[in-house]
Amino acid sequence: MKLPFLGIENKFEMNNEINKSLDEIGVVYFIGIGGIGMSALARFFKSRDMKVSGYDKTPSVLTRELETEGINIHYEENLDLIPKEVDLIVYTPAIPEEHQELKYYRSNGYQVYKRSDVLKLLTKSSFNICIAGTHGKTTITTMIAHLLRDSGYGCTAFLGGISANYGTNFWSSNNAVCVVEADEYDRSFLKLNPDIAIITAMDADHLDIYGTPEAMEQAFIEFSNKLKQGGLLINRFGLKRGSELKAERHITYSLQNVEANAYATNIKLKQGGYEFDVIIGNKKIEQVRLNMGGMHNVENVIAAISVASSLDIDSNKIKAAVESFKGVKRRFEYIIKNDQIVFVDDYAHHPEELRALIQGAKSLFEGKKCTIIFQPHLYSRTRDLAEGFAEVLSYADQVILLPIYPARELPISGVSSEMIIDKMSLSQCKVLNKEELMEWIKNQYMPSVNRDLGEIIITAGAGNIDMLVSPIKEILKEL
Repeated sequence: MKLPFLGIENKFEMNNEINKSLDEIGVVYFIGIGGIGMSALARFFKSRDMKVSGYDKTPSVLTRELETEGINIHYEENLDLIPKEVDLIVYTPAIPEEHQELKYYRSNGYQVYKRSDVLKLLTKSSFNICIAGTHGKTTITTMIAHLLRDSGYGCTAFLGGISANYGTNFWSSNNAVCVVEADEYDRSFLKLNPDIAIITAMDADHLDIYGTPEAMEQAFIEFSNKLKQGGLLINRFGLKRGSELKAERHITYSLQNVEANAYATNIKLKQGGYEFDVIIGNKKIEQVRLNMGGMHNVENVIAAISVASSLDIDSNKIKAAVESFKGVKRRFEYIIKNDQIVFVDDYAHHPEELRALIQGAKSLFEGKKCTIIFQPHLYSRTRDLAEGFAEVLSYADQVILLPIYPARELPISGVSSEMIIDKMSLSQCKVLNKEELMEWIKNQYMPSVNRDLGEIIITAGAGNIDMLVSPIKEILKEL
């Protein structure tokens, strides 16, 4: 039985219009299915009883989950393994143009579309809440989707992370409301048409795509202009070029700045989380409880509450939903939390994300030594932001860098993790490969842990460092 979805007309309308209705599509193939955005789309099509399969470069926790859900995945470019009878091919722009499977489908007249084009279609006729920003967007997207689901309002969600409450990055609802993480990479977010648009940050990133910080900032301004008539714009107070973000309905949010339209007050630290009041215009929601670490997450939930409040969701339902929010996998995720060791895993891969992560951990667990294991993501990002990485990583007490995770890129001459180390002011920092890291944790880190005061250890990065979390956990459990 096919699931209802938002009452969308089953017609793909894109630059090159797909000549099949959604009901006529029975087989979908994904090139790069293991990406967080791609996997959410794969789950959407699977939920409609379609035959879904795909390729990815390497196995991961996420691809294994998809396989258990009945999605066949292979991990080599092999034309013998791909479906020939297929109605729709979806690819991520992170896939290189010379990829054998992509070239085969394109040269043989198949319908091949970017992920962003398919997402544009699926949200064409819905009320869309689209969250953009160089950091914070995944947490805020998941918070908003949870608030709408937990309160009974209902939404369909396409998330950029795995919700800890529901163990997935996709779910559907009969309510014609869609919560979407709006990705700035490859200008994908400009395909969306929001009814509510949230902008969290416009810090320099993806300069391999945009060229200059100014060009990237301009893309966010263009995103705000994609709002439907009468739509609501919500952006973080104090953004650079924030004065150029204009909308008929406009809210700014902040952690505590009273000049913003929405902010927190009376913030109290409680058992690794926070209790606070929220001011939104003339409205006050008292004693909101957030059970996750990091003051930046208090600010994130202010944005989420602003959305829920704009939809007239009852304040008590908002409070209950915030209190029950368990977070996002790999966003300040507690792996171990006891008196001897606090082990946190996080997706942070930009200097500002790392700043919030390290400062949040050190403020929550004041006085504890902080060790961070960071895997830089992309040669171009490391080259462009090396000084920023060096500055914020130096806030930790001890830093271990893994070699750069290349993702879609080829190596760039002279760019390596040592480039960051050379710019750091911290003496306790070095580069180790994965095998050396595991030996270091076992033979050097473990014997040195201060068991009386306890310590914090953090793994961070957007590459495949998450594959090390379980083995590191097994070693640390011996404390």
